[in-house]
Amino acid sequence: MRPLSRAARIIMVGAPGAGKGTQAARLLKAFPSLKALSSGDLLRDNVARSTEIGQRAATYMSSGSLVPDTLMSRLILASLPPAEQSYILDGFPRTRPQAESLTEAGVDVNFVVNLDVPHSVILDRIANRWVHPGSGRVYNLTYSPPKVEGIDDITGEKLVRRVDDDPVGFLNPILVF
Repeated sequence: MRPLSRAARIIMVGAPGAGKGTQAARLLKAFPSLKALSSGDLLRDNVARSTEIGQRAATYMSSGSLVPDTLMSRLILASLPPAEQSYILDGFPRTRPQAESLTEAGVDVNFVVNLDVPHSVILDRIANRWVHPGSGRVYNLTYSPPKVEGIDDITGEKLVRRVDDDPVGFLNPILVF
């Protein structure tokens, strides 16, 4: 694959569980100079490390509500790679104010990908999704199962369910999207 001729700013949007992370991983493999920035991964990391943003976000996340635009924008803008770096924003922006925060920060977006996936497919995906916590590798028991059930193919460590992958609690974020 040819290297990118200029910095790519790719926004990947879609409902939670639509496959943004999966498609971002495929792009990263095809274009090694790309970096990925996942809003969900950043939120989970900040909650796990109990940062100020993580503590505030946890309240909303535990109830299935969206994290407020100002908090999300602050988190993402502080995490953006340097201006010359090509990257994918996975799951951000979700709202008009979030998109406006990118414009106000001078972020030049040149590609937008909208993954439109039926809710029934999303619910099936999350019901069968398992993650390696150390690397973030995602497995799906239906589409891309690990070689040994419950075990990461690379490290041999146990796979876990993401806290936010409860099918019942997942309906609200899907419907809000």
